[in-house]
Amino acid sequence: MKRNLILLLGVLCATFAMANGQFEKAMGKNIPAMFSADNQETLQGVINQLNRIGDAEGDRWEPYYYAAFGYVRMSGMVESADEKDKYLDLALETVAKGEAIKPNDSELETMRGYINMIKLAVDPASRGMMYSGMVFTSFQKAIKLNPDNPRAHYLMGRMQYGTAQFMGTGTEEACGSLFKAKVLYTQVERVANPFAPTWGKESTDESIKEICEGE
Repeated sequence: MKRNLILLLGVLCATFAMANGQFEKAMGKNIPAMFSADNQETLQGVINQLNRIGDAEGDRWEPYYYAAFGYVRMSGMVESADEKDKYLDLALETVAKGEAIKPNDSELETMRGYINMIKLAVDPASRGMMYSGMVFTSFQKAIKLNPDNPRAHYLMGRMQYGTAQFMGTGTEEACGSLFKAKVLYTQVERVANPFAPTWGKESTDESIKEICEGE
């Protein structure tokens, strides 16, 4: 009962904040907090806030996108496969909330593919056949929806690299995707939406050094 009351008060507070034009302020605070949180308790608190903002606003996909990303980060903070799956399943549920608001969005589809790529990595031997196709399909769809989305090309490159390692083939295809992402990161302009995702440039550069320039 007490827990339900606390949750209700949280939603009401978020609703009041959104009604008073504080969406920008709330997102401006919680997006950086999601990336910087360094323990499960802090990260869960940020995820809860993002979900409350999304529930209160009702027509914005961004809070659910970043809450899903928070669950992805949470999966990296636990050890067991069951715990990882628990958070990754929550991430997929949260992405679905964003997709209900904005169907066929490149960023949300990229996040869906990212989550499933991590689920595959939890147990590649038993999950490869099931998840590989799902992941590639998501990244291909994300690129089709927005060919200039650098995160879709970056994660496609990571997936292609993993597949090449498994098959014992070359990394040319993966490097092509990674270099494409690098170019797009240098060309991308600040979009009208200040809360659109911008992450991935540093990871792309690191992947190119690791995979394409370290050979």
